[in-house]
Amino acid sequence: MSIIEKIADIRATEPEKIAQTLANRKKGSVPKDGAMLIIACDHPARGALKAGADNTAMADREELLSRCAEALGRPGVHGFLGTADMIEDLALMGALEGKLVYGSMNRAGLDGASFGIDDRFNCYDAAGVKAAGLDGGKMLLRIHFDDPATPATLDAAAKAVNELADEKVMAMVEPFISETKDGRIVNNLEPQAVIRSIAIAEGLGRTSAYTWLKLPCVPDMEKVMAATTLPSLILGGEVSSDPEAAMNGWGKALKLPNVKGLVIGRSLLFPPDGDVAKAVDQTVEML
Repeated sequence: MSIIEKIADIRATEPEKIAQTLANRKKGSVPKDGAMLIIACDHPARGALKAGADNTAMADREELLSRCAEALGRPGVHGFLGTADMIEDLALMGALEGKLVYGSMNRAGLDGASFGIDDRFNCYDAAGVKAAGLDGGKMLLRIHFDDPATPATLDAAAKAVNELADEKVMAMVEPFISETKDGRIVNNLEPQAVIRSIAIAEGLGRTSAYTWLKLPCVPDMEKVMAATTLPSLILGGEVSSDPEAAMNGWGKALKLPNVKGLVIGRSLLFPPDGDVAKAVDQTVEML
């Protein structure tokens, strides 16, 4: 029986088993020594299915779940970040046992949409994160100085930070300064722009006690990370044509005192050579 058939049968006949499985799973813990590695897969909920040169790499759900499960099963992987559908499927597969799990909260800024900055919270909310026994919620925060939707997005993110803090779980904020180029929203990855996004993100909410940042690996990371006292995780971004260079960049960032780990998705799930286990193991070696 295929993964899809097994999970679809449970969803059709025993939907209550999803909550039971999440409630009964063994939880993970943040490592006290060394950095953590989180596997991320929340792009499909934005309609973004591309990885590398393949525009539909993440379209086949069984293959995607299998790749996630393979990555999560490697030694040294601490957790997973995704939307409810992915988290529930992986929980039913037993792939989240002993793992930290973070729920993606806002995916309404669809890939390529004209309303991309109007990134409403259409996935997990803080109550859902708590009810599912997750370790925190993650929010994308694209700040566009020429888009009137930006203030509402900032306000929604601040409310999410407050609500997650009330539940005493992590608020993982992923900020970018964004611009429109050739009709598409793009993120400015210049160090000064990343520093500015950090300054805005770390001020959100009535407390930052539970706030972590999820940041891109850019040039001059020492200067970038000097902008915050918040614990931070480095994101993987697009699949690199030069995996070794990407790995070297992550390794340098991990040496900084407030960088506490990596949140990597497509780069490990869809490496250029197709070997998920090797890509994950090489990343774990850096930790």
